[in-house]
Amino acid sequence: MSSDQLLAEFDAGKPAALARVVSIVENHRDGFERILSSLHSRTGRARRVGLTGPPGAGKSTITALLVKSFRDAGLRVGVLAVDPTSPFTGGALLGDRVRMESVALDPGVFIRSMATRGSLGGLAAATREVADVLDAFGFDRLLIETVGVGQSELDVARTADSTLLVLVPESGDSIQTLKAGVMEIADVFVVNKADRPGADRLRNDVELMLGLRKGVSFGRVPAHHGIELKRMNPARVARVAAVEENPSEWTPPVLSAVAVKQEGIDAIVAALDRHFAYLERSGTLRKRRRERMRERVRDVVAQKVGDRLWKDRGTMAWLEEQLASLEEGKATPFGVADRLLRDRAELVRGDQKT
Repeated sequence: MSSDQLLAEFDAGKPAALARVVSIVENHRDGFERILSSLHSRTGRARRVGLTGPPGAGKSTITALLVKSFRDAGLRVGVLAVDPTSPFTGGALLGDRVRMESVALDPGVFIRSMATRGSLGGLAAATREVADVLDAFGFDRLLIETVGVGQSELDVARTADSTLLVLVPESGDSIQTLKAGVMEIADVFVVNKADRPGADRLRNDVELMLGLRKGVSFGRVPAHHGIELKRMNPARVARVAAVEENPSEWTPPVLSAVAVKQEGIDAIVAALDRHFAYLERSGTLRKRRRERMRERVRDVVAQKVGDRLWKDRGTMAWLEEQLASLEEGKATPFGVADRLLRDRAELVRGDQKT
């Protein structure tokens, strides 16, 4: 099938064409750049929601329930579930897709499992490109679920409009849970499995962190004389102060859920709607999407330059010749890199074929 015919079937809304286009784009097969270029003007309509959190937090269960809620509202939903890479096939292990079996057969839902393939950012390298494909196909909501949160798995915040961080009482002690990198990417916090011991404490810890992160002190906490400290929640005081002192800013809500009992999902959907309304009202949505495009251009440049250099036999042979000088300390990696870019400028520009 020619590219033109494939795009024509894609434009006609045929699921088989969508699946094929996604495969071409995900694997960077011949013609993927042309496809993405032809679809670019149709992107930006879908709301993109990222879900991250530690393994076992219930991300897939919450994702499936969000899909059902959106479908009940008449919305079409695309899901990108990033799974660990199989050490045997190099593909996704498909664990997330299995857990979302209840919505997988819905014709208004498209689920794609993607392998991380060594990516350390929590998402597969082509996730943003595949998200653009689903956006252009006409999905109203895109749910992007990461492989499992870690200190380096922050790419989801650069890919989504709203980021949902799912935690559980077993996430770890307060210090481990509240590491700045992961906590600062979240727009909505969800303490799942809230019927377990320690859930209230985790919520208080998160609320306290959010209040302190905004520079709110305990100046509004009354002196302990004449009050019963057991009835006072310093975390909630800090959060209320954060909202009152910065009414124009978004203060992430900390919600409770028991996903296996389908409890708390309506509150999550409502919070996501409020956050998107805030993004539009404050102009933050446009800023985030412009930043996404800026980073996309930088990623494409880095990929193209890297491919042109490292797939060129002459370049690799020249680099091999420099290793002796590097070992002896006569040259530095920075100096070698500068020489390579200067001497291979035509190759970097694409003036000659590799």
